[in-house]
Amino acid sequence: MSSITYSNLILKKRESRINGGSHLQYNGLRAIETVKLTANSASCKSKAVKCGRIRAMASPAVSAPKRETDPKKRVVITGMGLVSVFGSDIDNFYNKLLEGQSGISLIDSFDASNYSVRFAGQIRDFSSEGYIDGKNDRRLDSCWRYCLVAGKRALDDANLGQQVLETMDKTRIGVLVGSGMGGVKVFSDGVEALLQRGYKKISPFFIPYSITNMGSALLAIETGLMGPNYSISTACATANHSFCAAANHIRRGDADIMVAGGTEAGVTAASVGGFIACRALSQRNDDYEKASRPWDTNRDGFVVGEGSGILVMESLEHALKRGANIIAEYLGGAVTCDAHHMTDPRPDGLGVSSCITKGLLDARISPEEVNYINAHATSTLAGDLAEVNAIKKVFKDTSEIKMNGTKSMIGHGLGAAGGIEAIATIKAIKTGWLHPTINQYELEPQVTIDTVPNVKKQHEVNVGISNSFGFGGHNSVVVFAPYKP
Repeated sequence: MSSITYSNLILKKRESRINGGSHLQYNGLRAIETVKLTANSASCKSKAVKCGRIRAMASPAVSAPKRETDPKKRVVITGMGLVSVFGSDIDNFYNKLLEGQSGISLIDSFDASNYSVRFAGQIRDFSSEGYIDGKNDRRLDSCWRYCLVAGKRALDDANLGQQVLETMDKTRIGVLVGSGMGGVKVFSDGVEALLQRGYKKISPFFIPYSITNMGSALLAIETGLMGPNYSISTACATANHSFCAAANHIRRGDADIMVAGGTEAGVTAASVGGFIACRALSQRNDDYEKASRPWDTNRDGFVVGEGSGILVMESLEHALKRGANIIAEYLGGAVTCDAHHMTDPRPDGLGVSSCITKGLLDARISPEEVNYINAHATSTLAGDLAEVNAIKKVFKDTSEIKMNGTKSMIGHGLGAAGGIEAIATIKAIKTGWLHPTINQYELEPQVTIDTVPNVKKQHEVNVGISNSFGFGGHNSVVVFAPYKP
């Protein structure tokens, strides 16, 4: 008799009858029990559940070919920009990470006094001066404010300010910045206006500033970039998906430069309330700086964060031609799907392990070359271990690998997480220092990889990967390395 095993993240299960069949409803993200469904159960007759044994197989080991040598297809990083809980200066941001400083604080951007979770990685004292004019700044959702500032800072870092851009073919420069949720505050305010005062009181910016493509659109409008332009929305895997797609545009010859990453303003009444309803968040209101604790046995959920992380990705040929400062090289990446559950990861980690394997093949490197992993590591009970299980499947010998969790200090930036963590990965490559995973008190016995607990470590990164996974089972992996001519 065939069966499927659902993730051990389910808090409780109840059945309701829909259209004569049995429909399973799930509530919560805590590890409590494993639910098994047999193929002849009434539940399996419902269209909502696919039955039968899952026969997904990991890709066979393949020797990695030599790295790409064509300068038109090699993709390098020439600029970086971010907005974070530690500000918008990248060096300051990384120094705070190296110090092991927590950026988690009590929420004051809305009244959270009656919420069961009252803390987050909230951005404070944000300034858009010099990047957004005052009139637009007041109208924009913070999701797009963060995007515009991070994007323009990335362009400046790449020596692609407005004067330089005016001399270039802007049809060859694209923008691909995604968001998991888009303009949540503007959307919430619009719905509130509708319900309390009627449709005539809805802001004309309600739709434009809510939809998830607006980050890419506004950045292009502000800078005149006319190349490939769209957004990707795959929850917390968004930014890495954007990097993969942007690199492919360059490799195919669609663009010479892509401005890519993720943005999110997730510390709002609606989004925090929604994650509380999912039972996904840590409840440590009295000890919030220690709430995000990846791989610790006493972790109890993630901490909501926000911000934006954007890279300027460029063909090596184009970068050399204009004399750009090359920060690092993007070797490759991959995306897969767990095909398992809306919010729970596959316990066996198969979707993640296959994504890492495909990413390494795309990068043309062997697993033995990787010695650093910036893990997704959200501090959820099942998610942290599922990722470790997947990593162990791909990397048979992890003795030389070091792995850390940026979210332990800044929280989970949702659609922006991969962008901010890509910058942390590149800074590790450039500085030779890995930031710690803080709040490591009692490590899970299954975690036998060096997690850089509590104190930074010096480490020369040969190849680093950055993992991001999102609700819906979306997996994304990107691979970076020092640039070598």
